[in-house]
This record gives sequence, C-alpha cells and structure tokens, in this order.
Amino acid sequence: MMRVKIESRKEIEQLVDSFYSKVRKDELLGEIFEQIIQDKWPEHLDKMYRFWETVLLEDHTYFGSPFTPHAHMPVEERHFKRWVSLFNETVDELFEGEKAERAKWQGGRMAEMFLIKINYFRESGRSPIT
Repeated sequence: MMRVKIESRKEIEQLVDSFYSKVRKDELLGEIFEQIIQDKWPEHLDKMYRFWETVLLEDHTYFGSPFTPHAHMPVEERHFKRWVSLFNETVDELFEGEKAERAKWQGGRMAEMFLIKINYFRESGRSPIT
C-alpha cells in the first residue's frame, strides 16, 4: 500500500477508522473501550475525526476538553504504551510526511499527559473540572 500525506478530512477518517479498528480487536485495550463506548461508536469516531482535524489540519471543528472523559478510565501506563504503539503503527502504515510525524508526536504527548493527570486524580482523590 502506498503511503500518502494527511491533507484532508478523508485521511483523518482513514486514520481514525483504521486505528480504532485495531483498538477494538486488541487484547489489552478492546474490552475497556467497548465497555465505555458501548453502542456510541459513531459519535466517538465523529468526535475523533473532529479532534484530529483540529490538531492536524487546523480546521477548528473540535471543541471541548479531551481529557475529562478519560479521567476515570481503568487504565495504567501499559495501556497508554499499547495505545501509542497501535497509533504509531497505524500512522506509519498509511501515511508519510510532516502531518504524519506530527500526529505521532501529538498522540505520544497526549498519552503521556493523560497518564500523568489520571495518576494525579487517583492519588489526590480529586475530580477534574468539567
């Protein structure tokens, strides 16, 4: 398969759909995502399209706080490492160029920050501001 540049919503949808297809089948991540998202996959995928469209294409279609829905997920460092691994694998299989590299950087950065924040809220007993 020839890798292409991320230039439009079409590539964003391809990235998100391919990635979450892997997540849903993954031994470590699949069940967690299925339990939380349940029958709301179309809404979740649309939100992810808008998030990545905002991040990579600078087309501001996503509004909100990406962390808050993840604050109480039953996840640890190994889950984030697997998420990043699958995400980078998906990007590398399908895409090349500056935006592909930015997607991987942003995904890793986001995973690292989410893990730090989740651990903080667990240890402090506090809840994030919604």
